[in-house]
Amino acid sequence: MVEALTTSWGFIVDQDNIWWQILIAALIFLFFLFLRGLFTRVIFSMILRFTHRTQTDLDRAVLMAFEGPVKSLILAIGFYLALHYLPLPPGLMVFISNLFRSAVIIIIAWGFYNLVGGEAYDQVSEKVNLDYSLALFASKALRVIIISLAVVIIAQEWGYDVSGLVAGLGLGGLAISLAAKDALANVFGGIVIVLDRPFAVGDWILTPSVEGTVEEMSLRSSRVRTFANALVTVPNAVLANEAVTNWTRMQKRRVSFHLGVTYTTSRQKLQNCVDRIKDLLENHPEVHPDLIMVRFEHFGSSSLDIFIYFFTHTKVWTEFLAVREEINFKIMEILEDEGVSVAFPSRSIYFENKLDTGTGFPENDNQQPQS
Repeated sequence: MVEALTTSWGFIVDQDNIWWQILIAALIFLFFLFLRGLFTRVIFSMILRFTHRTQTDLDRAVLMAFEGPVKSLILAIGFYLALHYLPLPPGLMVFISNLFRSAVIIIIAWGFYNLVGGEAYDQVSEKVNLDYSLALFASKALRVIIISLAVVIIAQEWGYDVSGLVAGLGLGGLAISLAAKDALANVFGGIVIVLDRPFAVGDWILTPSVEGTVEEMSLRSSRVRTFANALVTVPNAVLANEAVTNWTRMQKRRVSFHLGVTYTTSRQKLQNCVDRIKDLLENHPEVHPDLIMVRFEHFGSSSLDIFIYFFTHTKVWTEFLAVREEINFKIMEILEDEGVSVAFPSRSIYFENKLDTGTGFPENDNQQPQS
């Protein structure tokens, strides 16, 4: 009886018994399946609770991007070890090993694919103030690169020579670049604009091509609403190579003009006008105090010219016009108080010889000035 039990137990524990090996392989897979659940319910939850204590959500976003790939990796490892325990033919084991390595590559690529297009990528883009269009373009480009690298590495794992494929892709990319050079120039122009940030949506810009308010920016073109309410689409390659004046980013708005008064104005009255206009500007709340110039500049052809130069605090066009109008009225009031008249362009012409007016009246022998 004892000998029979010993023989039966030896048969059960015999490692060459296929059923015993299948049972062990199943237990190995079930263990990793349990480990996957334990990771999801306990380990991953503990790590997430720890990330809540940090000052940023970036670490939590990175963990969420790799949650699914890590769980799949645990299952892949369990499946591979379970099959590896079975007495499979060597050729089949080589196939399973290549399949496992390919699965690991796919899982890693999956994690990085989630990372460059998920919440973590959005948070990094916001921190570096990356434009939405450029961030979206970079995300798609990185995802394409990740997929391409994964495909190339998997092909190498299966023994394929990818050098010819890479060379073919390089020639194909060159052909596409030559065929779409204008479109690519616009895309790179858009990237340059986003990186340099000469303007943003809502800015009033002036270029040799267009003047107006920027309504939309994309990687290919920018749309500008002109002051005639027309919408102009300008290729980014053009904007990237032009001088762009951004009026919205002015710190203050300039006023510069000449005020011409008549030559009959006395020196004292002219000095009074200059002093009072300067005092007006220096005490006006809407005039920027950094630079104010009011000078009797030169003797003009028909006027005594006062040069007036200052800046306003406001940059808004309508408010600027209101401030300038108010100052103009006050300048007129000063001229009226001083009894000074604004000169208008005039020219005196003297005729050396007599003119026949055709009226039948005799002409004066003296030279006659004509205004």
